[in-house]
Parts: sequence; structure tokens; C-alpha cells
Amino acid sequence: MKNNYFFTSESVSEGHPDKVCDRISDAVVDLLLEKYPEARVACETLVSTNRTIIAGEYRLPEGMKITNDEIERLVRSTVYDIGYEQEGYHWEKMHFECHLHTQSSNIAIGVDKSGNKDEGAGDQGLMFGYASDETESLMPAPIYYAHKILKEMARIRHNEKNSIFLPDSKSQITLEYRDGKPIGASSIVVSTQHIKNCSQDDIREIVRDIVIKELPDGWMCPENEFYVNPTGIFEIGGPDGDAGLTGRKIIVDTYGGASPHGGGAFSGKDPTKVDRSAAYLTRYLAKNVVAAGIATRCIIQIAYAIGISKPLSLYVNTEGTGKIEDQKIEKILSDLIDMSPRGIREHLKLNKPIYVPTSAYGHFGRVPNEGVNGSFTWEKTDLVDSILKEI
Repeated sequence: MKNNYFFTSESVSEGHPDKVCDRISDAVVDLLLEKYPEARVACETLVSTNRTIIAGEYRLPEGMKITNDEIERLVRSTVYDIGYEQEGYHWEKMHFECHLHTQSSNIAIGVDKSGNKDEGAGDQGLMFGYASDETESLMPAPIYYAHKILKEMARIRHNEKNSIFLPDSKSQITLEYRDGKPIGASSIVVSTQHIKNCSQDDIREIVRDIVIKELPDGWMCPENEFYVNPTGIFEIGGPDGDAGLTGRKIIVDTYGGASPHGGGAFSGKDPTKVDRSAAYLTRYLAKNVVAAGIATRCIIQIAYAIGISKPLSLYVNTEGTGKIEDQKIEKILSDLIDMSPRGIREHLKLNKPIYVPTSAYGHFGRVPNEGVNGSFTWEKTDLVDSILKEI
């Protein structure tokens, strides 16, 4: 591991086209889980100029239905909540198409519990979790502060009538590390959609105040490395400026590139899909390892096969910071937690409509119950005592 280096992460706002899609897909997940906690759903969304299309599959108990009108009302209200009432993308005027259908029976047979067979994973794949003591939330500092900047801009946009901000925005922050610890920003980029006839100098001043407020004292980058709307006017944004798809911001959703990634997206998937639930589990385990003080950084990988309940592998790497051997940590975690798909869902209480709040500003580094109905349970550090007892 290098001790002195620069590292960059980005964040995108809830109004970014891809994040609009994540939000809509997760709203559909929450709607179905609210109707039936064991619902199955995989929902994809596409947005473009005044057009929103959703497709995918779902399963509810026989006799329980969901109508296209119900889904359309949900999608339009979601777009309204984000803040899109623009000529090129408007919650009320946009064209909407729904292509959801029932789940494949072949997948259902392989995954469902039956006889002596426990519920299997919904797909093969590998998932990574990560934690670092760089911030209070045990997240890597670059992604943590990139999210903070955009969350504050969103708060201002939603709460101040005369805000110049519109929904689509991005941030990017490069931090300098010395002796393995972040010491300040070397460059910062913020691009934000804005109202018409707005001075770029005014935007720069407003954004500068937000950035300074959200960073630790003394961390602001040099003025000549502070970039706000570097291409100039940014009036056309969101789905009118660029098409969006569910699941294209997997690094924004996780650790900003500071950790490996298994490749699976989260939004639009119910918690039987291990792409989502096992990624939450690995974050939960890694965070508890660091919170227990037995490492300052921790990467965890887990892998599954479709239809098989037990994980194929568990890998722990504390990157040389562990106070005990990584293999011993693996053994402790395996003994403490049932890592089957059902075990994960039950331990983290994932069969609830808790996913809309995860769709922007990161699935990790959040506060437990920050959203609704007991969300972000994977951010709890309630395993610390149990881990320490096993050492």
C-alpha cells in the first residue's frame, strides 16, 4: 500500500438521469414489498426527453395484483418529488410505458424453498463490502464528502424557494493522502443544472460556500483547482440532456472506487437478489470489524451460485491493518451470521419498503433509520461485542 497519494471519487444527485431511474425502480420495489413482504421484483427504468419506460418482472401471491395505473401514478409522483417540471422532462406531461411482467417459472423453481431445500440465491455472483476509519461513518473520505456536497445542494433546492439549483448535479473531489490519511482536497469539481439567466460567477460563489461548509476546516482546495460548471451554462439537464438507465452508477452507490466491486447493481431488485442483500451484508460485516478496532480497513468478498443457499466463499482482507489474522476474522464472522439469502434478509430486516432512500447519495455510510421503516440496518455496529468476545 502506498502511503502518499491522491485519490478521486464522484457523486451524482437524485436528479441525474441514471439516478432518476434508480429512484423509480426502487419506488416500484417498495410498492411491491409494501403489498407483500415476500414479493419478487426486478425493475429496470429508461428515461429520455419527456419519456419514461419501465420493464422487468415481479411475482405476488395468486390473486394479488398490481395495475399499470397504480404504477404510473407512483412513477409520476416519484418524478415530481425529485423536482422535474421542466419543458424537456415533466412529471405530468412525460410519456410513460410499463412493461413489467410476471417472473420466469424457471427462476422461481431454482430459487424457492421446497422440501428439504432451503431458498437459494437468485443468481450467481460475487459481492464486496468495505469499511475504513477515515470518517466517522467508516467510509472512504472522497466519496463521503462528494455525497455531502450534493446532499446539501439538494436540501437547499428543496427548501429554499429562490434557489438557483435545478435537480441534475455532479460532484468530484480529489483528496491528498499522507501516511495513509486524508489531509485535504487538491481539486474539486461541481457541475449543477441551474435556472435560466443565472450568472456563472454567482453559482460559483454559492457552491464555494457549500463546499467549504461541508469539508473539514482547512480542506478546501486551491482556487485554481476549484471548478464549477467548467463547460459553462448548464440549463438543459436531467433526462432531457442525457438518457438514463437503472444501475449505471454502481461506484457512486458504493465506495467511490476505494474498494473492488462485484459488478452487480442494487436498485430495482428485491432483497432475495444477492447482488443487493449480500452487498449490504458485506458492508455490515466490514463496518463491524473496523468498529471493533481490530482493523482500520477491511475488504470482504462473498460469492454465491444460483439456487444454492450457502455462500461458495468468504474472503477477508484487512490490507495489513488487522490486529488478528484475516483467516481468524473469516471464521468469527462465519460463526456469527447465517449468510444464506434468507439468513441475510432476516438478520438485516430487508423485507420492508426501505429502498427509495438508498437510491441517491450512496447505499453506504448512512445513518440507520435515516430513511423510513427501519432503513440502512446494514450500517449498524451491533456485532462489535460479539466479535470481541470471539477474539
